[in-house]
Formats: sequence, C-alpha cells, structure tokens
Amino acid sequence: MNVITTLSAKRRERQIKNERKLLRELSIESLKKSVQNSFSSERVQGGIWVQQGVEEGCYDVAIEAYLLGGQYSRFGYGGEPVEHIKLRCEKELKHLTDTLYNFWLYWKFGDESLMQESTYYACEQFVDKWWMEGFKKGEQRRKLRLH
Repeated sequence: MNVITTLSAKRRERQIKNERKLLRELSIESLKKSVQNSFSSERVQGGIWVQQGVEEGCYDVAIEAYLLGGQYSRFGYGGEPVEHIKLRCEKELKHLTDTLYNFWLYWKFGDESLMQESTYYACEQFVDKWWMEGFKKGEQRRKLRLH
C-alpha cells in the first residue's frame, strides 16, 4: 500500500527544510548587535525585564524578515533585480514593519508623534536590513547549490 502525500504537504516540508538550513547561518550575536544599533536611542518605559521582552520581539521580526528574504532569493538567482523582488513581497515587508512598529508603540506609550515617526523609520530600516541579509544568504546558497 502506498502513502499518498499532497503537493502542499511536500511544499511545506521543503520550505521547512530550507528555513532550517538558512537559520543555521544566522547568529544570535548579529541579531543582538543589530537590535542595539537600530534601537539604541529608543527609550522604553519599564525596567530590564521589559527591555529583554522588547529585544526578543525584535528578534522574532528579524528572523521572519530574514526567512522571507531567503525565500524570495530564488527570484534573484534567476536574474531579477532586487527592486523588483522587493515589490513582489511588499505586502509582507509592510506587515513585518507595522508589526514591529506597533510592538514598539505598545512599550513606548505617551511619546510624541515625532518620536513615533522616527521609530517607524527605524523599524522599516531594521526589517529591510534583515530581509537583505536573508536574501543574500539565500542567493549565496543557491549559487553554491546548497539549497
């Protein structure tokens, strides 16, 4: 008797396998440095525990952006320019940026609108940086035929 698997199950299995391979190349130290560089000027209401929670939220969004970049790197391997590829996943990038921004707003209640605008730009640059990191790593893995 044969086991019948669906195409979507096979796709999901392959996606998980590729994500695991990409995540092996991601270091926690680089995530930490990136969060500190991007959000060192941001002040959070609360103590050390709150700041650790905020860092962990930033790590989650960075990892998601990294994996998204790695997923879309297949188009770069085909020769498509990065600008066009970013347009393909514009909705997902906007969602990640908004998620991180809303997360920061939750911890920074009571700030003025100018600070909120600078926080949004910092979130946007942070997500873009990690998307590019994932894109470069994914493209490199494809060139080396490690995918």
